[in-house]
Order: sequence, then C-alpha cells, then structure tokens
Amino acid sequence: MRAPLTKRVGLGLGGLLAGSVVALFATNASAFEKQHHLGLSPGLAVLNVADKSTASVGAGLSLHYAYGLTDQFNFMVEGGSHVVALDQQMDTPETPRTFPARVDHAGVGIGYVLDVLRWVPYFGVLGTGYVVSGGTVESSKVIVGVAIAAGLDYQLSRRFAVGLALRQHFMASELSTYPTYTVAQLRFEYVWGY
Repeated sequence: MRAPLTKRVGLGLGGLLAGSVVALFATNASAFEKQHHLGLSPGLAVLNVADKSTASVGAGLSLHYAYGLTDQFNFMVEGGSHVVALDQQMDTPETPRTFPARVDHAGVGIGYVLDVLRWVPYFGVLGTGYVVSGGTVESSKVIVGVAIAAGLDYQLSRRFAVGLALRQHFMASELSTYPTYTVAQLRFEYVWGY
C-alpha cells in the first residue's frame, strides 16, 4: 500500500530541508569516547492495533541523550510522546477498549556506532517502558518492551549534528494487542565533551 501523495511530498520536502541544512553548515567533525549528545527528535509514529482495520498514525516529539562509553559504544537514554489518533471514540459498546490516542515511552540501552567519520551510522537496543492512554483505552496502561534503534547522523561541526532515525518498538507484555509500533524521526543534537 502506497502512502498518500501528501505524506510522500511532506517526507520529500523534509529530506530536502535536512539536506540543505547539512550542505550549508558542514565543517570538520569526529566522534569520540566521553562525548555527550543531547537532542530533540520530531517524528512520525505508526501503531498497529490487533483489533483495528487501519494503523493509527500520528506525530510527536522525543528527547534523547547519548554518552560515548568508547569510540564504538554509546549509552543511550530516550523518551517521547506521540499522538497516534485524535478522535478515537467508543462508538458502540462493542468498540474494543484497545485503541489509544497517545503513546508515551522511555528507555535506556546501548548503541553501536559503525563509524566515527562525519557520517555516523549506528544501531542499538533499548529496554523501554510504554504508557498507552486516551481514545478507547479506559485507563492508562503500562507496557514493558524493547526498542531496536537505527539511524544515520551527520555532524555539521564538533558541536552540532542532524540525522534520520528509525525506532522499531516491541511492546512485549502486550504484543498480541499492539504487534508493531514504529517511529521515524528527524534528529537535531548538540554535542560536547572530548
């Protein structure tokens, strides 16, 4: 199934904007151990719910922090909140009570940096807690799971980086109800310490 034209155009324009920023401000940069990264990540979230015929799609914001334990390994902390549906309502008594309006998450883990050049691809694993709320969910539900992280950062300078990231979340304690939760992000971060 192809994404609607407006979503494809929006993603294309976002990529063009990110590429333009990279080209305008690029200078020499490197990654080091004991380096701190603090950033903001606006993103698009897609939640699949077992009893729902279509995916819940929305947007939100995440904060992230990483610390370079070595040149290759980063300690990672991430948290965010995404609205996945604005008008989830209990239309009938038979409407499942599993359609949340919002998903909040927080996790910690380890990331592996594949390279320490200007382009910095990475992947990682985070133990994550989730709270689904609103919509047809009668009360907030806490769920335990794991997130697989992948991304590509571009260091504009020693102090600033931008990037693209993907987080595939698995809500392990409710996997049959919420089989997949995916977040695609633009990342903007400030870097310090060497």
